[in-house]
Amino acid sequence: MIIDLKFDGKYVVIVGGGSESYRKTLSFLDAGSKVLVVSKTFSSGIKKLHQMKRIDLLKADIKDGRSFINNLSPKPDVLVVATNDRNLNVQLAKHAKEAGCMVYAVDDPSISDFIFPALAKIGEVRIAISTNGKSPAMARVLRQRIEKMITQEDLLQIKLQNYVRAILKQRILDQKVRRKAIYKILKDDHIKRLLKDGRFNEAQGVAMKILEYFEVNDESYKGLSAITN
Repeated sequence: MIIDLKFDGKYVVIVGGGSESYRKTLSFLDAGSKVLVVSKTFSSGIKKLHQMKRIDLLKADIKDGRSFINNLSPKPDVLVVATNDRNLNVQLAKHAKEAGCMVYAVDDPSISDFIFPALAKIGEVRIAISTNGKSPAMARVLRQRIEKMITQEDLLQIKLQNYVRAILKQRILDQKVRRKAIYKILKDDHIKRLLKDGRFNEAQGVAMKILEYFEVNDESYKGLSAITN
């Protein structure tokens, strides 16, 4: 089961300063988290993020996982362990969980509270692909395939649906009627052609005509094809 957790505004501590730490830092920044990276050395990417004032850094050579976690103030919502010392990673994960933190270990899904699926990003669309940790490389390949499948028409349809849903909630109280209107717009061939050609404003106009009919009388749905084609 894949669940999209909301990390906006959450405090995340990432232990480790290498390339994997950098990738996870970018993911949490993209989610709107506040990030502290702790390590005795930092990659150039992490240093650049710090120079841009996007993250905080703490230079430290951690020897004891319990002591490090106990001295963290405030305690993070999430602790990411990304060091090259497996034993230290296990220590940090164990004591962070005892302190009430969620944990992600880059080298051990079995002690992690969640996974990082491969994430396809096309416009505002996000599609997660997971192989349950069996093949991260294949997850990336599948992600690339999916990214090629999403078209500009799809993205414009999402934009149109978002616009329409906001209006429907204001004008039509019956959820069943709203659903009919949404799917009529989604499946309308005229609107599809307009969006395929990038003519969003014209598609929006056709969608509004459909909404007007639904607003007056749901039964008019049966005669809508004449005005939309």
